[in-house]
Amino acid sequence: MFCPDARMRRLGFAAAAVMAVAVAGTAAAQSMVVRSTGPSASKYPTGTKLKASDKVTLVAGDRIVLIQGGKTRTLAGPGSYNAGGTVQASQSAGATVARMLASGPQGRARGGFSRGDAANPPLAEVRAPNLWLLDYRENGTFCVADPATLLLWRPHMGSDELLKIEQGERSETVAFVAGANFRKWPTETIPVQYGVDYRLSGAGLPAPVSIRFAPLEAMPENADGAATMLVAKGCQPQLDRLVDAMSESEAAGG
Repeated sequence: MFCPDARMRRLGFAAAAVMAVAVAGTAAAQSMVVRSTGPSASKYPTGTKLKASDKVTLVAGDRIVLIQGGKTRTLAGPGSYNAGGTVQASQSAGATVARMLASGPQGRARGGFSRGDAANPPLAEVRAPNLWLLDYRENGTFCVADPATLLLWRPHMGSDELLKIEQGERSETVAFVAGANFRKWPTETIPVQYGVDYRLSGAGLPAPVSIRFAPLEAMPENADGAATMLVAKGCQPQLDRLVDAMSESEAAGG
């Protein structure tokens, strides 16, 4: 015997499923501003969410970078653009994102180079191979997932160097030896604390660097999630590192 209530329940489940797909599609279509410079930077600040149907209107001197679906897209003014424009991903884009999100060191930078050719870029242009290595040259907030495994990183490995870390009344010197890019953060003597300032000096730094830590509740699973988290936590150096790596990979892929 036909039951109207059962039919209504089935229709209700079907409608809910359609709605869920529609909502998921809308969320997937969103892009987010991950870099914004120029006269319109205040109109499209970093972290701005845009629907695919939104128009982005830029003037001369504007340059913004959007992230969507694991890809970045750069818009430059003057001009008007659809926020949902498609991006042709390079073959190496997925590998680049995987490397940047990996939880440990994924390679060693070449050491001691200072020439300006493409194969051996100046050290100032060499960046850490993933997001979770602490490049001690970078001022600002650093997002850390596990303080016990936090690693310091330098862009070369050609000489011995001493890095001094100070926090309040505590001080520790970390020794980088020739042939190594990485050194463990001295958690035993200077524990990682959130919301306090650390002063780093020496080890080739032209001036002291000030950093502070922010906690990660969970490791991001994709580039969009990482960008959203880094924006929310104010971890600008890591966001810049991710955007630069993705943009360079996509540009290389044409």
